[in-house]
Amino acid sequence: AGPGSYTVGTMSERFDCFYCREALHGKKYVQKEGRHCCVKCFDKICANTCIECKKPIGADSKELHFKNRYWHDSCFRCVKCYTSLVNEPFMLRENNKVWCSNCTATEDAPRCKGCFKPIIAGDQNVEYKKMVWHKDCFTCSQCRQVIGSGSFFPKGDEFYCVSCHEHKFAKTCAKCKNPITSGGLTYQEQPWHSECFICSNCKKQLGGKRFTAVEDQFYCVECYKECVAKKCAGCKNPITAGFGRGTSVVNYEDESWHDYCFKCTKCARGLANKRFVCHNGKIYCAECPKRL
Repeated sequence: AGPGSYTVGTMSERFDCFYCREALHGKKYVQKEGRHCCVKCFDKICANTCIECKKPIGADSKELHFKNRYWHDSCFRCVKCYTSLVNEPFMLRENNKVWCSNCTATEDAPRCKGCFKPIIAGDQNVEYKKMVWHKDCFTCSQCRQVIGSGSFFPKGDEFYCVSCHEHKFAKTCAKCKNPITSGGLTYQEQPWHSECFICSNCKKQLGGKRFTAVEDQFYCVECYKECVAKKCAGCKNPITAGFGRGTSVVNYEDESWHDYCFKCTKCARGLANKRFVCHNGKIYCAECPKRL
């Protein structure tokens, strides 16, 4: 059944109402499926029921239909904004409710995690791990300033701008005391910027290189040999313990030797960790002074 399935007119012939048998001559009547009936019986027996207001759609009312569902024209409006949808695009959704195209787009739009309002097509937004925000709703959890499309650091369910993350979470360099935002290195359980961990003499970075520490100062191998290391009283070369051959040092009075250079002046026997005699400023084993 539908708007074209019945005809309303005034009876000029001698017909009776199919239902109540009342004479229809000269009266308004409805013809439906080959049957003639008065308006009263039509409204009571034959009229379709409006899916919105649940009342009959009488012969005097305008009727709209879609997929075997019927509405009064005045009832055919968006369930959300109440705009009339007669001659307008619409969508039939759950519970047989009709929606206008604007409200449908809004209802189906993703919700901003910040304000929980829909993000409509064309809105600037930020997406991260299947979550979405309006651009102006994506703010720093610390300072509440808008991050928008800028850099940020996630921490659990919170997000921080670069500045707040540095002050709240970043390690502080042992030398300059400023936050270490990327890279860096650790020495004796203290963090350093790579550019702060340098040779005290030549200022070259020491990260990944051999170095030695002397009284809280760091030196590369070359600078340690030239500027800091003691000179061996035997070979006159720097004593660089830890930088290759000769890790042990022999000290006597105000002089130092590589362990392999500390030997008898006469027989060249190695004297490290052995008894020795000093005679006229020279080192001898315990036996050689007897032969002098």
